[in-house]
Amino acid sequence: MSTLLVVFAKEILDNFRDRRTLVSALVMGPLFGPMLFAFVISLSIERSLSDADRPLELAVIGAERAPNLVRYLGSRNLEVVAGPADREAAIAAVDNGSLDVVVVIPEEFPAQLADGIPARVEVISDQANTQAERDARRARGALEEYALEIAAIRLVARGVSPLVIRAINVDDVDVSTPSGRSAILLGMMSYFFIFALLMGGMYLAIDTTAGERERGSLEPLLALPVTRDQLMLGKIAAACLFMALSLMLSLCSFYVALKFMPFEQLGMTPNFSPLVVVCAFLILIPFALLGASIMTLVASFTKSYKEAQTWLSIVLIAPTLPILIVSILTLRPQLAFMFVPSLSQHLLLVDMVKNEPVNLLHVAISVTSTLAIGALLTWICARLYRREGLLG
Repeated sequence: MSTLLVVFAKEILDNFRDRRTLVSALVMGPLFGPMLFAFVISLSIERSLSDADRPLELAVIGAERAPNLVRYLGSRNLEVVAGPADREAAIAAVDNGSLDVVVVIPEEFPAQLADGIPARVEVISDQANTQAERDARRARGALEEYALEIAAIRLVARGVSPLVIRAINVDDVDVSTPSGRSAILLGMMSYFFIFALLMGGMYLAIDTTAGERERGSLEPLLALPVTRDQLMLGKIAAACLFMALSLMLSLCSFYVALKFMPFEQLGMTPNFSPLVVVCAFLILIPFALLGASIMTLVASFTKSYKEAQTWLSIVLIAPTLPILIVSILTLRPQLAFMFVPSLSQHLLLVDMVKNEPVNLLHVAISVTSTLAIGALLTWICARLYRREGLLG
């Protein structure tokens, strides 16, 4: 054990000497992810809220043919302005981006409306333009509301209750909680946590394998009175320590960043208290052994530092793929999923953010299976370093 601790301390000291790499691993990874995430989410929330309230200038062709419709649009915070000369000019204006949306009221609109037949109105927009399509939805929504009001007036004029066209009343019963709704936006946090964890030990895993082989220091190291199993365990333990530091920095950064995000304006309250931060660390930290061992294993087969960086960049992506897939499918925690590293941690973390009860059996299986796979990969690394061909 004392020999293992000597190797462990030696690798930590060597890593601290390379300050640029240390800053990249422990600052850029844990801090850049939360800052980027907070910026994007805050920008999205502010834009969605401002778009709903801001006045919208709506270009209309033929506004003089429907004065009542124009007044109705004005009551919906849509300021009607003169549109292009004709329909073709409107299509060209939307196509080149000078206008986001144009409403065309044809010449036959007044006659169709007076005859009680559906009066045609065109909404010209570019659905590939996100901002333009958002404005187009506001215009279409106002037009549909106007159509419903005209229909109700016609029924009343004929002595018929407008309720006859509403056969069913649908009442939405929302069982979600403010914490549960916040998981819609915060479900990808675990991706950043695992990515930061892996980044924390990646450079150390490269330096202690491919880096030492490239510098020619691996052979003298293996000649020292230390078993290769102890040498390998010390290297992996050092990588695990820096992964744990990176993970804790990332969790704390997210805790601070969430304080400045306007979730309350959307009726969301993320459950990310200091207790959740600690629990999230305990659930995610077993992944450090798996990450350190698989990075060490992959880097051991490379001949240079640059080659190891190339291969480990792919390794960084692989553990996060299950998180991306399950986020798209919105799967709920199941017993079978707890045997899959990264996926099980993601599902458990989402439950904690939702403030839902966490199944302790799921936690036990997740921790045990992740540690078991990490221990197996560590054993494979130790067996690999017993080969003399490793020096070549």
